[in-house]
Amino acid sequence: MQKKVIVFGAGGQLGVELCREYERLSWDVVKYERQTLDVTDSARVEDAVAREEAELVINAAAYNQVDIAEKEPAAAYQANALAVRNIAMACRQAGAKLVHYSTDYVFDGTKGSSYVETDATHPLGAYAVSKLAGELYAQAYLDDALIIRTSGVFGPAGMFTPRGNFVEVMLRMAKNNQPIKVVMDHVASPTYAPAMAERTAAMVEKKLSGVYHLGGGEPVSWYQYARTIFDSAKLSPSLQPTDEREYRTAARRPKYSALSNEKLNAAGIAPMPPFRQAVDLYMEARAVATAHRSA
Repeated sequence: MQKKVIVFGAGGQLGVELCREYERLSWDVVKYERQTLDVTDSARVEDAVAREEAELVINAAAYNQVDIAEKEPAAAYQANALAVRNIAMACRQAGAKLVHYSTDYVFDGTKGSSYVETDATHPLGAYAVSKLAGELYAQAYLDDALIIRTSGVFGPAGMFTPRGNFVEVMLRMAKNNQPIKVVMDHVASPTYAPAMAERTAAMVEKKLSGVYHLGGGEPVSWYQYARTIFDSAKLSPSLQPTDEREYRTAARRPKYSALSNEKLNAAGIAPMPPFRQAVDLYMEARAVATAHRSA
């Protein structure tokens, strides 16, 4: 009998790759995008999970507008916390395995080195609080939920999503010949979505549960990230480093939120590709997608 997976958030840049990976593995993939199912609607979520009788449910849906969340914390909490409760309760009723994605923003960034799963959480804003609450809801209702924290996700599908990703923002600014300033005092571990999807499937295959970090594998400043993008794209825009004092945002962000994949690697999951390789892979995939669109 063919295995079945439900992917909530199937239209996002991670959701697209998860669907592609599970289709490659010959699973029956049931896709729910924001337009077709609102995960904050508990009755519809419960009905969908019960009706499909899938053995695996992956939640890649999220509210990730970090600064806007400061003005509308209830909306962030509804999507990132209470919606996870809806999905977790539905999975418990149906006996399905849940994979849920969280974020490096559950940490405050004061450690100064890459975070491991046992480090204490300390969210700094409404978005971060909502994501941590989502983790707690998943753990409250399910004993075997797999919670994957990640950082700065970027994938080729970001070309076609409304908000895009950091790579697309940088390329757009370079095309417009705008002077570009990027913070150099904030560090994350940008994560390539296709590689994430492959490793998620491997984690499910190994029946892992609990909290795991799945970041890009390397601490990278956002300025260094931008420089790598332009090097890979063979562009030379006016790029200048700045810092958080010059570039203030509505939400506080962790200054150093890179994630350690040590626990993941110890579980026998393949290491993530080197950061520069991941950016190059993105550019190659982007070129193919652009060629197809113009054909």
